[in-house]
Amino acid sequence: MSAEIRAHRSTALVYVTLRVLVIITMVLQFINGNYENVFLCLLTLVMFLVPAFVQVTFKVELPSTLEIIVLLFIFSAEILGEISSFYVLFPFWDTTLHTLNGFLAAAIGFSLVDLLNRSDRVKFDLSPLFLSITAFCFSMTIGVLWEFFEFAMDQFFALDMQKDTIVHAIHSVTLDPTNTNTTVTIDGITDTMVNGVDLGVGGYLDIGLIDTMEDLIVNFIGATVFSVIGFFYVRSRGKNTVLGRFIPRRRHGRTIEDWNNPPVELDGSDQPVEPSTEPDIQSIDAVRKG
Repeated sequence: MSAEIRAHRSTALVYVTLRVLVIITMVLQFINGNYENVFLCLLTLVMFLVPAFVQVTFKVELPSTLEIIVLLFIFSAEILGEISSFYVLFPFWDTTLHTLNGFLAAAIGFSLVDLLNRSDRVKFDLSPLFLSITAFCFSMTIGVLWEFFEFAMDQFFALDMQKDTIVHAIHSVTLDPTNTNTTVTIDGITDTMVNGVDLGVGGYLDIGLIDTMEDLIVNFIGATVFSVIGFFYVRSRGKNTVLGRFIPRRRHGRTIEDWNNPPVELDGSDQPVEPSTEPDIQSIDAVRKG
């Protein structure tokens, strides 16, 4: 894996820089006695190895652009988001990362199916449209499962991963005194009191629902963007080098690029010769005699 990391020189600087920052953060957290954050730093260092591990284990080539996005995403979520409290300091931080998560999850789903689609050993053939739809559905599934995880953490460990939202109006049938499923609206809410104590939030607290729906909406946007990129990439048979920066490739066997650039044969004079599409008569005769 170390050789794999060194082979991608365009990502080496990003990888080393982020790794140094994480180590410095880990030392500072250890000195301050924040051992939970020390664990997060160790987890981040391990996650940094995932792109190289995937390339070595599954024999795929991650484009440098995609690999850098993955590394920055991990650093932004764990170090900046959790340890540096960017989720609290910048309200848009969580939204941005969920959008990026939708993009990356769609990339993973697209790549898994696309690699099977181009495998010589697997009978699998999907059109560009179905590849994109599969990538989109994969990304949305990952987004929903993550929201399940956040809900479970909040319920069983009293965390607040599904952040509250301050609202100034509520609409509820629970408040209907006639029990006829009529929506009762209370608007203009400026204060909330619990057990006689003013919470001082300047409104009413929506417990997690709006945050969850916003996360799924931006996940939808990220998944849609990549699905469109993947669709046009397959339609162009890999000729679009810009889109190719986000699509993992197989290292061995045929790829989309191979279909458009068939191998060139050389004759005795070292001149290129186009591959012949005519059957080899001698080979056929040999088979018959055999």
